[in-house]
Amino acid sequence: MKKKKSTKEEAPAEAPAPAPAAEAKRESSRGSRKAKRTGSNVFSMFSQKQVAEFKEAFQLMDHDKDGIIGKNDLRATFDSLGRLASDKELDEMVNEAPGPINFTQLLTLFAARMSGGSDDDDVVINAFKTFDNDGKIDSEKLRHALMTWGDKFSGDEVDDAYEQMVIDDKGFIDTQKLITMLTASAEEGEGEEGEAA
Repeated sequence: MKKKKSTKEEAPAEAPAPAPAAEAKRESSRGSRKAKRTGSNVFSMFSQKQVAEFKEAFQLMDHDKDGIIGKNDLRATFDSLGRLASDKELDEMVNEAPGPINFTQLLTLFAARMSGGSDDDDVVINAFKTFDNDGKIDSEKLRHALMTWGDKFSGDEVDDAYEQMVIDDKGFIDTQKLITMLTASAEEGEGEEGEAA
């Protein structure tokens, strides 16, 4: 009988052996899920330098230093830039976020904007209007921005883009002509696709 018990004891001992293997599989699948989740981590979408730049910008915009960018913080930021923003504009900005705009939420908003494919015309227009000064854009400031932030352009890419623009002898780009060129090109491309269909 002892042999039977030992046989029975061995059999159950062998049966659970596959279970740890199954657990190992579960652990590895959990590990792969974690790896997938870390891919969606907003911090992994930016370089350390970009995160540091966003953090500095966040701190500049957070005028009341409470860790949340609110309507009053945005108003103070625009005021410091010499631009008056209406309550409607400020409300729209604050309401883009699903909750309070802390640093992580700000990064999430930037990430969503950056991963969104082609921008709507109003996004393009507003982006270039931030560089506008009395109907002109300083080409060197724009060059610096294109080569420094977001999807960085190389010097050759900026030169290629500038070949398509009218730049006066003082180095300024006519804002409205640039916006018209960019938005008209997009509309023409969409129109051609529509005609082909």
